[in-house]
Amino acid sequence: MAEAKKGGYNIGSIYQGGYSSLSPKYGDVFTGYRINPNSFGITTDPRTANVIQDASTKLNMGIKQIEVTAVSPEIFDAMPKQQLKELNRLSKLTGVDISIHGPVVDSTGISQQGFSEINRESSERKISDAIIRSHELNPDGNIPVTFHAAEGIPGAEWKKIPEKAKGFEGEARRLIAVEKESGKMVPLEEEKRFYPGGPSGEVIEKKYSPEENLRIVNDTEWDNKISQLFFTKERADEILEQNYTQIQHLIPYLNENKGKIRFEDLTQTQQNAYIKMEDAKNYLSEITKNANNIFSKAYKYGNEEQKEKLKELSEIYAKDLQSINKTDILGESRAMHRLLNELQSPQNNLAPEMFVPIEKFAVEQSSKTFGNAAFNAYKKFGEKSPILSIENPPAGFALSTGEDLKNLVEESRKQFVERAKSEGMNESRAEDAAKKLIGVTWDVGHINMLRKQGISEKDIIKETEKVAPLVKHVHLSDNFGFEHTELPMGMGNVPIKEIMDKLGQQGFDAKKIIEAGSWWQHQRTPPFKETLEAFGSPIYSMQMAPYWNQNAGFQQSYYAGLAGQWLPQTHYETFGAGFLRLPMELGGQRGGGEGGRMSGRPME
Repeated sequence: MAEAKKGGYNIGSIYQGGYSSLSPKYGDVFTGYRINPNSFGITTDPRTANVIQDASTKLNMGIKQIEVTAVSPEIFDAMPKQQLKELNRLSKLTGVDISIHGPVVDSTGISQQGFSEINRESSERKISDAIIRSHELNPDGNIPVTFHAAEGIPGAEWKKIPEKAKGFEGEARRLIAVEKESGKMVPLEEEKRFYPGGPSGEVIEKKYSPEENLRIVNDTEWDNKISQLFFTKERADEILEQNYTQIQHLIPYLNENKGKIRFEDLTQTQQNAYIKMEDAKNYLSEITKNANNIFSKAYKYGNEEQKEKLKELSEIYAKDLQSINKTDILGESRAMHRLLNELQSPQNNLAPEMFVPIEKFAVEQSSKTFGNAAFNAYKKFGEKSPILSIENPPAGFALSTGEDLKNLVEESRKQFVERAKSEGMNESRAEDAAKKLIGVTWDVGHINMLRKQGISEKDIIKETEKVAPLVKHVHLSDNFGFEHTELPMGMGNVPIKEIMDKLGQQGFDAKKIIEAGSWWQHQRTPPFKETLEAFGSPIYSMQMAPYWNQNAGFQQSYYAGLAGQWLPQTHYETFGAGFLRLPMELGGQRGGGEGGRMSGRPME
């Protein structure tokens, strides 16, 4: 800006300048995190089982990693084993690494009908088979095989996500509770309840969080079951009180001669009393069965402290029964009454945690599935076994947070170690194998979908930090946090630079697979070039400038003022741009379009 010496007016610059394309940070798509293109991979088409043809086509764009996308069990079953072997040969010829996204199956055993151990074992067999078949793709190494942590089951919605390491239970907007025995799911949300009898006669309003509602569900379920037994027992006691005195003196005789008694030898009053006594016995027998069932559930699902208390009650109940005559029906009733009282007493706190958050239940079940499946492959292939890499599903499903995935991997490794120890393996060796063969595939697009629950970018990055030491594989897709869209990085609001910084060396070393299904669908071009630009990858192998995010600036001077069809296109197509091609009259041919090097289009 220059000011005239006379006249008092300013003369502004005619050209204000622009952002220099020579800057390493040039381009609005650049994420600020630079990655070597060698670590990028691209997926095969999930709709085809002809992976050889699809992979061969995509190798033309210069990619160094191919991920076989076998998310559909039907498509995976349609892949012949010969194709997997041929793909291994192709990878050796081209120097390309192979990974596989295994079939998307539910690993928990939960369906719309509830939980079934049979379903869980079926999923375990499917996952084991997929891992074993994947070995064909790389028999000499540890091929990563990705599976979703869970599929198709709803998860909690959070205001604040739990942090187990810091003892923070979290603050839920909605919980999904699961009944341990049946797998029945119950949604629990914040709820207002109104009660009469305020100090001035007003209605009392009380707000319950999902966590409080979960505690109420457990306590109510326990109390209701015992209360039903008390109600039935009251009926039995009423019958006994009305009829016991009339037949008391005959009870020893009746018990000793059961089956030999002539009913007609009894008086009418005794006959009626006898029938009533048999009814009371049946009531007490049914109560005993149900009480045993309740006791069994409490012991099976209770914590260690509750189990110790239940052992004490069992001893007291046994002494009560031993202290009475076998023919003393009233004594049996009193012993049962004492047992039920102790089971229901708030001081004993014996209500088992029958309903638990679905995340806790899913970790218990899925860890069995993944731990066993990984060990089955290890038994077969040893140190060259495939790596089972567990992926976070889209946010909103169960086991979709970093905390969930961390817990699942740790429990799966424990299951692996327990299986290995049971078959005679050294514990230290088993732990090393588990750490090597079970890890995390971190999908940055899936975790970004927590935004639709109101979770902040800061908390999304924090979830990444929780799984960072466990990461073995990364899936790259961008979105805006609401829908499960898949765009190239830099086109949505995934905080990829901060995520990769938190992953550290684990993320830097991991293969990063470009999952851009929405881009393929609508733009119909490969997302590789856009990904290179987003990560500012070096154009040449020297790991230095120029970078792909600068490439748009390199072309500006060529096209300035030269728009339109001003070159003789047909001349170039016929004779070529140099002196190497012969004209058609001398045997030359009109060349076909080769496409750009990044297009993935094969040469004609």
